[in-house]
Amino acid sequence: MTDVDERAEQLAEVYLLVGPLYRRVLRAVEQEQEHDRVSVGVRAVLDQIRRHGPLTVPQIGRNQSLSRQFVQRMVNEAADDGLVELVENPQHRRSRLVRLTDDGRAAIDRVVARERAELSMIAAHVDDAEIAATRRVLQQMIDGLAEIE
Repeated sequence: MTDVDERAEQLAEVYLLVGPLYRRVLRAVEQEQEHDRVSVGVRAVLDQIRRHGPLTVPQIGRNQSLSRQFVQRMVNEAADDGLVELVENPQHRRSRLVRLTDDGRAAIDRVVARERAELSMIAAHVDDAEIAATRRVLQQMIDGLAEIE
Protein backbone atom coordinates (compact mmCIF):
# COMPACT_ATOMS: atom_id res chain seq x y z
CA MET A 1 0.00 0.00 0.00
CA THR A 2 1.39 3.42 -0.96
CA ASP A 3 1.46 6.49 1.28
CA VAL A 4 -1.37 7.97 -0.78
CA ASP A 5 -3.44 4.80 -0.34
CA GLU A 6 -2.85 4.88 3.40
CA ARG A 7 -3.87 8.54 3.61
CA ALA A 8 -6.98 7.78 1.53
CA GLU A 9 -7.84 5.08 4.07
CA GLN A 10 -7.35 7.58 6.90
CA LEU A 11 -9.58 10.10 5.12
CA ALA A 12 -12.24 7.41 4.84
CA GLU A 13 -12.03 7.09 8.63
CA VAL A 14 -12.67 10.84 8.89
CA TYR A 15 -15.90 10.39 6.91
CA LEU A 16 -16.94 7.68 9.35
CA LEU A 17 -16.45 10.13 12.23
CA VAL A 18 -18.28 13.00 10.56
CA GLY A 19 -21.53 11.00 10.33
CA PRO A 20 -21.98 10.43 14.09
CA LEU A 21 -20.83 13.99 14.78
CA TYR A 22 -23.44 15.36 12.40
CA ARG A 23 -26.18 13.19 13.92
CA ARG A 24 -25.29 14.31 17.46
CA VAL A 25 -25.46 17.94 16.41
CA LEU A 26 -28.79 17.22 14.72
CA ARG A 27 -30.20 15.75 17.92
CA ALA A 28 -28.94 18.69 19.99
CA VAL A 29 -30.55 21.21 17.63
CA GLU A 30 -33.78 19.23 17.52
CA GLN A 31 -33.93 19.14 21.34
CA GLU A 32 -33.71 22.92 21.39
CA GLN A 33 -36.22 23.27 18.55
CA GLU A 34 -39.22 23.79 20.78
CA HIS A 35 -37.56 26.82 22.41
CA ASP A 36 -36.80 28.68 19.20
CA ARG A 37 -39.03 27.09 16.52
CA VAL A 38 -35.87 26.24 14.60
CA SER A 39 -35.58 22.87 12.86
CA VAL A 40 -32.20 21.67 11.67
CA GLY A 41 -32.94 22.71 8.09
CA VAL A 42 -34.20 26.13 9.10
CA ARG A 43 -31.17 26.55 11.37
CA ALA A 44 -28.87 25.97 8.37
CA VAL A 45 -30.73 28.61 6.35
CA LEU A 46 -30.76 31.16 9.18
CA ASP A 47 -27.07 30.65 9.87
CA GLN A 48 -26.12 31.16 6.22
CA ILE A 49 -27.99 34.45 6.18
CA ARG A 50 -26.52 35.43 9.56
CA ARG A 51 -23.01 34.82 8.20
CA HIS A 52 -23.38 36.22 4.68
CA GLY A 53 -26.33 38.61 4.71
CA PRO A 54 -29.39 38.23 2.47
CA LEU A 55 -29.04 35.40 -0.06
CA THR A 56 -31.16 33.79 -2.75
CA VAL A 57 -32.47 30.25 -2.33
CA PRO A 58 -30.04 28.94 -5.00
CA GLN A 59 -27.10 30.63 -3.23
CA ILE A 60 -28.04 29.03 0.09
CA GLY A 61 -28.35 25.66 -1.61
CA ARG A 62 -24.93 25.93 -3.25
CA ASN A 63 -23.29 27.06 0.00
CA GLN A 64 -24.68 24.04 1.86
CA SER A 65 -24.67 21.46 -0.97
CA LEU A 66 -28.45 21.19 -0.59
CA SER A 67 -31.11 21.00 -3.29
CA ARG A 68 -32.89 24.21 -4.18
CA GLN A 69 -36.20 22.47 -3.44
CA PHE A 70 -35.16 21.53 0.11
CA VAL A 71 -33.86 25.05 0.78
CA GLN A 72 -37.12 26.51 -0.56
CA ARG A 73 -39.12 24.34 1.86
CA MET A 74 -36.92 25.50 4.76
CA VAL A 75 -37.26 29.14 3.68
CA ASN A 76 -41.04 28.72 3.48
CA GLU A 77 -41.08 27.19 6.97
CA ALA A 78 -38.91 30.02 8.33
CA ALA A 79 -41.10 32.63 6.61
CA ASP A 80 -44.27 31.04 8.04
CA ASP A 81 -42.67 31.35 11.50
CA GLY A 82 -41.72 34.99 10.90
CA LEU A 83 -37.98 34.26 10.97
CA VAL A 84 -37.18 35.40 7.41
CA GLU A 85 -38.72 37.58 4.78
CA LEU A 86 -38.36 37.63 1.01
CA VAL A 87 -37.27 40.95 -0.42
CA GLU A 88 -36.59 42.28 -3.88
CA ASN A 89 -33.23 41.40 -5.38
CA PRO A 90 -31.70 44.33 -7.27
CA GLN A 91 -29.52 41.89 -9.25
CA HIS A 92 -32.27 39.49 -10.33
CA ARG A 93 -35.98 40.15 -10.76
CA ARG A 94 -37.28 36.64 -10.19
CA SER A 95 -34.87 35.35 -7.55
CA ARG A 96 -35.74 37.23 -4.37
CA LEU A 97 -33.40 37.58 -1.43
CA VAL A 98 -34.05 35.81 1.85
CA ARG A 99 -33.41 38.16 4.76
CA LEU A 100 -33.58 37.61 8.52
CA THR A 101 -36.34 39.35 10.43
CA ASP A 102 -35.64 40.69 13.91
CA ASP A 103 -37.23 37.52 15.33
CA GLY A 104 -35.09 35.39 13.02
CA ARG A 105 -31.90 37.19 14.07
CA ALA A 106 -32.77 36.72 17.73
CA ALA A 107 -33.60 33.02 17.23
CA ILE A 108 -30.39 32.16 15.37
CA ASP A 109 -28.33 34.21 17.83
CA ARG A 110 -29.80 32.17 20.71
CA VAL A 111 -29.15 28.86 18.89
CA VAL A 112 -25.56 29.82 18.07
CA ALA A 113 -24.91 31.03 21.63
CA ARG A 114 -26.11 27.69 23.04
CA GLU A 115 -23.97 25.77 20.53
CA ARG A 116 -20.90 27.85 21.39
CA ALA A 117 -21.44 27.26 25.10
CA GLU A 118 -21.55 23.51 24.50
CA LEU A 119 -18.52 23.62 22.20
CA SER A 120 -16.50 25.52 24.79
CA MET A 121 -16.30 22.31 26.81
CA ILE A 122 -14.65 20.57 23.85
CA ALA A 123 -12.49 23.60 23.06
CA ALA A 124 -10.72 23.17 26.39
CA HIS A 125 -9.22 19.91 25.08
CA VAL A 126 -7.88 21.02 21.68
CA ASP A 127 -5.49 23.72 20.56
CA ASP A 128 -5.61 26.25 17.73
CA ALA A 129 -3.27 24.22 15.50
CA GLU A 130 -5.49 21.13 15.79
CA ILE A 131 -8.58 23.14 14.93
CA ALA A 132 -6.85 24.81 11.97
CA ALA A 133 -5.65 21.44 10.65
CA THR A 134 -9.11 19.92 11.04
CA ARG A 135 -10.75 22.79 9.19
CA ARG A 136 -8.15 22.66 6.42
CA VAL A 137 -8.51 18.90 5.90
CA LEU A 138 -12.31 18.96 5.98
CA GLN A 139 -12.38 21.84 3.48
CA GLN A 140 -9.99 19.96 1.18
CA MET A 141 -12.27 16.92 1.38
CA ILE A 142 -15.31 19.05 0.54
CA ASP A 143 -13.50 20.76 -2.34
CA GLY A 144 -12.16 17.46 -3.65
CA LEU A 145 -15.60 15.93 -3.73
CA ALA A 146 -17.03 19.02 -5.41
CA GLU A 147 -14.66 18.37 -8.32
CA ILE A 148 -16.14 14.89 -8.70
CA GLU A 149 -19.79 16.08 -8.82
